[in-house]
Amino acid sequence: MSTTVNAFAALERGAKITPWSYQQRDVRPHDVRIDVLYCGVCHTDLHHIGPWGRHFPVVPGHELVGRVTEIGPEVTTHARGDLVAVGPIVDSCRTCPPCLAGDETLCLTIATATYGAEDRHGDGVTRGGWADRVVTDERYVYRLPDGLDPASAAPLLCAGSTVFAPLRHWGAGPGTTVGIVGIGGLGHLGLKFARAMGAHVTAFTTSAAKAADARRLGAHDVVLAGDPEQPRNRFDLIIDTVPAVHPMTPLVQALKTDGTLVTVGLPGTLDVAPFAMAVGRKSIAGAGAGGTRDTREMLEFAATHGITADIELIGTADIDRALERLAANDIKYRFVIDLKR
Repeated sequence: MSTTVNAFAALERGAKITPWSYQQRDVRPHDVRIDVLYCGVCHTDLHHIGPWGRHFPVVPGHELVGRVTEIGPEVTTHARGDLVAVGPIVDSCRTCPPCLAGDETLCLTIATATYGAEDRHGDGVTRGGWADRVVTDERYVYRLPDGLDPASAAPLLCAGSTVFAPLRHWGAGPGTTVGIVGIGGLGHLGLKFARAMGAHVTAFTTSAAKAADARRLGAHDVVLAGDPEQPRNRFDLIIDTVPAVHPMTPLVQALKTDGTLVTVGLPGTLDVAPFAMAVGRKSIAGAGAGGTRDTREMLEFAATHGITADIELIGTADIDRALERLAANDIKYRFVIDLKR
């Protein structure tokens, strides 16, 4: 038997968000049904309401926290009443090398997005967390550690994972120098995580007004774009969170020999002089949110170090205004929807 879900959706490309109901499948043997409490608002949501969207109506939301209300007969990892979270994917092939290593977001066959993707079991299109409930396979549901505020923890499931995974992969820690470019939804968590890992952390920003906040968030130093004394040969790793096209050559020049610039903001093109990479054997890499292994580690690390997002909590009536402000970069630093308001 299906269940009626009350959600908030874009009924067509570029449309305003409106209340909408749909029929949700019954739980499969390894599924859990979750009563959604909070869900983040991500730039990805803007893209899927707009140019990235394929299946409308679309119910956005892939940073959700809620309570388990129902479990399938073969579920072993969660119980009714558990406080849990779901991130950007809800399925993968589970047999390729990345999946077997817990890197399901790198699945070589299919990584099913939490919303706007075709369910490989034939149950239609996936719907996200801007809704009163979701159903998800237990493998992609994470226990929320004790001590994390559920509202401000919600953005950890995408923004937090997206900066934590490359920091871990490229070895941020004591004795390393790490730069975080952009102090926004991703960057502010990057500063927190890199500082907690023990790295010497520098924030790169275009706004002098953000310098004090960058230090509050964990930066030891701040570099302003356009400053004539840009750093050279200083950083082991730079995480670039800026989604717009911007000059990357100064960032490559700031790397040490064999250093790596990782773009997680994923601008449309890379504005960099290849010669700057050749001098010092420097690399540019890309990364996205981590799989189940990185996400579980990230949540435990966040709980240990008291790391959550700086949020503005909104009600469901405020979603459209929040999207407008997000598009204008008018937020410090993440919107989270209280689905009960």
